Parts: sequence; C-alpha cells; structure tokens
Amino acid sequence: MRLGTHLLPGLLVTEHEVAVPLDHGDPGGEQITVYAREVVAPRKRDQDLPWLVYLAGGPGGRAPRPTGRGGWLGRALAEFRVLLLDQRGTGRSTPQTRQSLGGLPAAEQARRLTHFRADSIVRDCEVLRREVAGGLPWTVLGQSFGGFVSMTYLSLAPEGLDQVVVTGGLPPLDRPVEDVYRATAGRLRDRWARAVDRYPEDAGRLDRVADHLAGTDVRLPTGEPFTVPRLQQLGLALGYSDGIERLHYLLETAWAGGELSDEFLEGVAAATSFVERPLYAVLHESIYCAGTASRWAAGRVLDEQPEHSPKARPLLPTGEMILPWMFEEVDALAPLREAAEILAAYEGWPALYDLPRLAANTVPVAAAVYHDDMYVESAFSLETAERVGNVRAWLTNEYSHDGLRSDARVLDRLLDLAAGEA
Repeated sequence: MRLGTHLLPGLLVTEHEVAVPLDHGDPGGEQITVYAREVVAPRKRDQDLPWLVYLAGGPGGRAPRPTGRGGWLGRALAEFRVLLLDQRGTGRSTPQTRQSLGGLPAAEQARRLTHFRADSIVRDCEVLRREVAGGLPWTVLGQSFGGFVSMTYLSLAPEGLDQVVVTGGLPPLDRPVEDVYRATAGRLRDRWARAVDRYPEDAGRLDRVADHLAGTDVRLPTGEPFTVPRLQQLGLALGYSDGIERLHYLLETAWAGGELSDEFLEGVAAATSFVERPLYAVLHESIYCAGTASRWAAGRVLDEQPEHSPKARPLLPTGEMILPWMFEEVDALAPLREAAEILAAYEGWPALYDLPRLAANTVPVAAAVYHDDMYVESAFSLETAERVGNVRAWLTNEYSHDGLRSDARVLDRLLDLAAGEA
C-alpha cells in the first residue's frame, strides 16, 4: 500500500507499507506491517530504474531517514530507485519495544521474538519485491548485519536478487558463537590501545570515573543506576571512524568539581540506553545460532578474560557484547528480562545459511571487508568469501566499520566489483 509522497531537496520519497505474517510458516496467522521508503532522484521519477534495497545494520536497526542526496545514497540514486527498509520490529514496521511487548507474559514475548531474525526479514523483502518493485530481481546493499541478511537471502531466495553488495557484513557461516566474541574482544583491546595511544590521559580518566562509581551510588538522569559495567559499555562506539573521538570528548566532560557532571551523565545515558533498538540487545547473540543456545556467550567469554573485569585497573571498555546485567539496569530492556533469559536458553533456532546453495551461488556478490573491523571479524569474513560462490572481496584497512557512511566511494568501488569492472 502506498501511503504518500514527499518532495525533499534532491529527493522524491514515497512511503510504502505491506502486511506480512508474524510467522511466515503460518501465513493465515497474526499479521504485522513492514514499512519502507522509496527514494528516487526527482528528474528520474518516471524512468524504469533498477531497484536497490538497503538492509541496515543491527539486528534491530531501522533504515536511515533521508534528509538530502549526499553520501552513498546520492551515489546509489545515480542509477537506482532505492528502497530504505525498516526491518520488521524497527522504526515504523510494527516496532517491538518494552511498550509493545511489556504487557505480554515472558514466554509469549520470547515466542514472538523468535520471528524477527534474518530469515523472516528475507521473506518480508520478497513480499515487498512483489508488491512494490513489480517482482523483478533487485540489488541488495547490506551494511553490517544487513550483510548477514544478504547471505540468508542468497540461501532462501536467490531468484529475487540481481546482485549483492555487502559492507562490513560477511558473516561467519557456522562458527561457534564463542569464537565470534573471542575475536571481537581482541579487536576491542586493539582499538582501545589505539585510543590510549592517541589520548594517553583517557585511560586515567576512565579509571577515575570507575573508582568513583565503585564506591558511590550514582544515578543517570533517567534514574537508572550508573555502574562500572555501564561505563565499560561506552566502548561499543570505538569501532566507528569517529568512535575514539566520541569517547574522548565525552570523557573530557566527566567532572564538575568532585562529582560527575550533568553533561557527562546525559551523554552516558544517551549512548547506552537501547531505547532506539531494543531488538539489538534481545536478539544479538541469536544471529549466530543454528540449533544451539547462546547461553549468554559474550558474558562467558569475558569471564575467561579477567582483564575485562569491572574491578580491573586499568579498566577496559567492552564492545559489541550484550550481557545479562543490561536487562536488570537499563529501563528500555528491563521488561524483556525474562524473555531474554528464555531466548538465551533457546535451542530451536533454525539455520540461516544453506551452505551447499551458497557454495553454488551464481548471483554476483561484492563485499568490502574492513581489516580492523571491531564488530565483524575480518578473518571470518574472508573465510566466508572463500566458501560462497561468485564473491569478489575487497580487503581494506582504509576504512572502519562505517566506511559506507563515511565515503561514497566505497559503494562506487563495490558496484564496479559486482559488475566485473574493477
């Protein structure tokens, strides 16, 4: 269903919404809605352009909200009609939050949330392709978790794809989930060492805040407890191109005399709230599971590494790791605590990748693999590139995980790769 059209500077935006089953295995059951924005250059509005669907990072990441024609979107609009998808459960696609789920029993919350992984997202895309894009194969651009979804797309419905472009998101196909967190913990330590090399004073600043929190009951402006583990969580941003600076500038504001400043506390609350993406926390470990339970894998890996303890000094931040305490202390997650425990013990996750089908793949795939990626281990991505047919991988240390956002030339290079022109 077309909802409306808006003319922005350099962009013509049309809103679409389709109904899809909550459980694609039960098409006659409960229906939810999936929302997407179609974006086209105004002068090309009536042209028969190929489609490109953008799959955002996550899990639980909504599509970017377009405000202009810069960056990768401007490059894509030179030849495509772009569809910015709010993946199910995010943005305007029947959002799954503490407010929508909080009144349900924990077992029902967990049951619903098993239907928000990559396999369901792919089947939603196929509905959109038929109803919005006329059923023609389209290009998929997968950023980070969007690249994981792209590999599931190649496994379930390759006939829907003209080509696949992946930025920082070739997933490990069948490695144990513990391997993922051991690798990313190592990348985090490297990234923090680089941060301290650039800003040597930040190690002491982090320790001073940690010592204060260890002996004082501090509350964030939301009323939530500010603990040392929540301070460590600020390391989540370190893997982005500006992440070291973001943390540095936040730590600069930490003190107002002998107490933590309001500005610092406000910044910590905003950076660690999960208000915009609760599904990221609830489903993060499940994206690596097939017939196995994650059992809070990230926490178990950190327990193997005492240097990551909240009591350790110098204190190490944590990275892309979801830990049980978050569902106790973070307001946006607390109503989902019991459901998160159920999902951490859940062994019924279906496989997301068809390994023989991927090995025989003929759809052109071009993938940027960022050598020092803190979120998606590059060694595992290169393993996947070797195991999936028709993949051309570009290994680079020029960009961080957000290379697509920071430089439109990344998309330019990948489209050339997919076309065999680079």
